[in-house]
Amino acid sequence: MKPLSRRIYALGAIALAAVIFVALNIAADATFTTSKLDLTQNKLYTLSPGTVHTLDQLVEPITLKFYYSKKVASQYAQINAYAGRVRDLLGEYVAQAHGKIILQEIDAEPFTSAEDEASAAGLSGAPTDTGDFVYFGLVGSNTIDGRQTIPFFAQEREPYLEYDLTSLIYRLATPKKPVIGIVSSLPLESGAGGIAAMLQGQAQPFMIYEELRQSYTTKMIGPNFDRIPADVTLLVLAHPPPLPPKQLYAIDQYVLGGGHALVFLDPMSELAQASQGGGQGMAPSSSDMKQLLRVWGVDYDSSKVVLDRQLAQAVQTSSDPRNPVARYPLWLHFDSADFDPTDQVTANLQSLNLASVGALSPLKGATTFFTPLVRSSDEASLMDAIQAKLDPKPQDLMVQVEPTGKRYTIAARISGPVKTAFPAGPPTLTTASDPAGKPAQPKNAPAQIKASAEPINVIIMADSDIFDDRFWVHTESLYGHRLASPFADNGAFVLNAVENLTGSNDLISLRTRATSNRPFVVVQKLQSQAQARFQQEADALKQRLSDTESRLHALEQGGGAAASAPSGTALSAEQQHEITRFRREVASTRTELRDVQHSLRKDIDRLGAVLAFINIALVPILVAAFAIVLAFLRRRRRAHALAM
Repeated sequence: MKPLSRRIYALGAIALAAVIFVALNIAADATFTTSKLDLTQNKLYTLSPGTVHTLDQLVEPITLKFYYSKKVASQYAQINAYAGRVRDLLGEYVAQAHGKIILQEIDAEPFTSAEDEASAAGLSGAPTDTGDFVYFGLVGSNTIDGRQTIPFFAQEREPYLEYDLTSLIYRLATPKKPVIGIVSSLPLESGAGGIAAMLQGQAQPFMIYEELRQSYTTKMIGPNFDRIPADVTLLVLAHPPPLPPKQLYAIDQYVLGGGHALVFLDPMSELAQASQGGGQGMAPSSSDMKQLLRVWGVDYDSSKVVLDRQLAQAVQTSSDPRNPVARYPLWLHFDSADFDPTDQVTANLQSLNLASVGALSPLKGATTFFTPLVRSSDEASLMDAIQAKLDPKPQDLMVQVEPTGKRYTIAARISGPVKTAFPAGPPTLTTASDPAGKPAQPKNAPAQIKASAEPINVIIMADSDIFDDRFWVHTESLYGHRLASPFADNGAFVLNAVENLTGSNDLISLRTRATSNRPFVVVQKLQSQAQARFQQEADALKQRLSDTESRLHALEQGGGAAASAPSGTALSAEQQHEITRFRREVASTRTELRDVQHSLRKDIDRLGAVLAFINIALVPILVAAFAIVLAFLRRRRRAHALAM
């Protein structure tokens, strides 16, 4: 009976263990489905707080169709690896959305209905060597037929992957077309043709305004406004005229209430000056909003322009073919090195052409964060705008540049908590209906002033000539349509800023993320050390080899010429000996050079051998050693038990 009871006990224990195992799996599946542990160094699979909040606010479900040509793309390791990264991140979105995001993965293989569907949805297929196309994009839709796409997940955009996905979801969740309210003294609607062209029905709006009008609902806010319309999603101040207190107050309250603003100020607007010359009104040559800038934590001197020797554009100054152009330090050409690579607005810009720009800087003690987006070079200095206007000759201005070694900020993002610029309440007015001259509240003024609110989001650029077509785009008319050929990214900067600021604060808070690419930093360090030690010797050997081969070639050529001479003279014994010596020297130098080049990779090869040993041999050896030790201990324990 004793052996039987022990057997029953063992079977019961096994059955109980199986039941507990299944129960634990069911409980874990129900309880910890969305629980994950992100052990990557850069937290690649952890969503930002802004994304989490955006997903938590979803009301209606959103469908995401992820198109990926698996079979065709499997031949390209980088695309395949990146597709896995995108797929995993989309899975994180689904888990966080708690049923509000429906993800479908569609294999868009060649010559299938799925490929036709991807193409019809506006996705871009990448051609391959075989003639097939790789589709690797996303189509999002909401319940009211709204649609947003990412045509192709380019690896260059990997740092902005989370921003692109969250932006797509946000725009599907808020399908209403944003309204852009514009306050400006510039002829944005009439363009360079001015009011006369508008009256004749021949107005050509500046291209940036035209593109804004196509993508958004634009609303020009009249000169006598005393509040910002409630439906305005983004307020654009493009070289505004001098604003009275009631209008500054309206802007102040709009921003404090969570409204976003894109501001273009200018110490010397050449576009405004051209407007005056064309009889288009009296647009001021400079613009400022000191009262608001001060509470936003920004210092800006509207009487100073930036001169930059390094970024100065080349302009034609004469018809002399020997010296037709000169560098003009008042007109600046910015490239990618002058932009913030981590901000969505400037990350992908290649160039900007601006004219007579001002400088922005953070005020001491400001409560806001001041993030430079566009900066000058360190070969820049400030000059009085009046002086630059009176003496605009490029050669004279270039001489007057006195580099300070400081990089001046031309455009900046301002974010963070602020207080109102009107702590005493709304500005008072004297109206015609108030003969006693008593203070009166502005029309439609709120009953209680907003003293402080959620963090503001404002982008400020100290230039308004960014809107001028002549600085960034060639236009021509074809069959009644205006075609644009940009040669700078002025339009992209404005459109990027508008797109960014028309989103929520959660979307604006997103920054670039680290890529999944993990470089071999140890190998890179070894390469740098080897280069420092051996590169000079390698260069010297290459030079010696080149010199020796040149002398040898010269001697051999001389011998050939001598042999073909009429007298039939040949090389002397001394020349033959010299050639033999040179050939030995060439062979010896090549051997030394190979040794040095081998030394350049010696440490890297040694590291590779060690890693290969660890991966291939060490683990099996350790497992075998563990098994041998375990077997020895068991045998010893058994022998000890028998001895008892």
